[in-house]
Amino acid sequence: MLLKKLIFTLIFAVIFSFSVYSADEPQLSAECAVLINAETLEVIFKKNANKSHSMASTTKIMTALLALESGRLGETVTARNLVTEGTSIGLKDGYKLSLEVLTWGMLLESGNDAAKLTADFLAGSEENFALLMNEKAGEIGMTSTNFVTASGLDSREHYSTAYDMALLGAYAVKNPLFREICSAKSKTVRFIKPDISLTFYNHNRLLSSCEGVFGIKTGFTKKSGRCLVSACLRQGVTLVAVTLNAGDDWNDHKKLYDYGYDKTVTESACLRLPESIKVYGGNKNTLAITADEERTVYSYSGEKGEIRQKLYLKEFLYAPIKKGEIVGKAVIIRNGKEIAETDITAAHDISAAEPVSTPTLWERIYNRIIDIFR
Repeated sequence: MLLKKLIFTLIFAVIFSFSVYSADEPQLSAECAVLINAETLEVIFKKNANKSHSMASTTKIMTALLALESGRLGETVTARNLVTEGTSIGLKDGYKLSLEVLTWGMLLESGNDAAKLTADFLAGSEENFALLMNEKAGEIGMTSTNFVTASGLDSREHYSTAYDMALLGAYAVKNPLFREICSAKSKTVRFIKPDISLTFYNHNRLLSSCEGVFGIKTGFTKKSGRCLVSACLRQGVTLVAVTLNAGDDWNDHKKLYDYGYDKTVTESACLRLPESIKVYGGNKNTLAITADEERTVYSYSGEKGEIRQKLYLKEFLYAPIKKGEIVGKAVIIRNGKEIAETDITAAHDISAAEPVSTPTLWERIYNRIIDIFR
């Protein structure tokens, strides 16, 4: 009887432990996955996050980003010698459209023809454009990535990791127009030649099925499997999720966000500012300062690390100074990383001191004579 009770207790403990683990750690279909905080780049969840893998059309995040940063969105692009496979927006030789329309076609319809034409237009060839892609990847910190194609079509030397693609996603959504495009469910655009209008549709189901999701890009090839980079905003915090080779990517991302926001804690740092700063040449000798502490909000999902502040302030200022004028900056640092910042401003006006006039020679003589008779 005692043995039966012991066995039952052990079985119960194993089942209970498994259920707690399952509720805590999301069980995903993806071969590779990662979830990061878009602001701090803190890794909240990872599964083979640094494993090299092809990433299919999520590649177009980089292609679209370079197009947006080129400063040439309004220029006309003419389609020539377009030979592509897979998804397209129906471009034919001689078609004319703006670079911005090509960018919409890449991010919404995942047009391989749009990506190839963008590469040719901006760099002269896809090979040259890949150099720009890899240069930008280095700037972002994507150390385990190599781009070969602008569209994401399979190539042995075209690869990344879930973590690197999350860095790319977090960087890209800081661009306002990129964010607008990737979050749109549809967009009607106009070609220059032929003079036609087309409506592009976004194939990211999470835009309609997952609270807070506003992007970013889907992808699929037989080699890579289903790939997805998405971004979500809840509780004032943006998270970016990536899955590579997933059997059920939509649900994988829902699980990741539910897990991530359950783990995320949002706090506001309490700034320690000096009472005042010295002022020269003013009607007052000191200036009271203040800061918008609402902008020192930060979030974390792991163990709470050491929080400290760094103030950028001059030892003294010169009048005149207007109330609200920026006089410095406060930065919040957690575990060695800058996670939030806010401007330090003047709490009141300080006007320039009235100039002291110097008496003339005759005024000094006159004053001296008056003093003698007094």
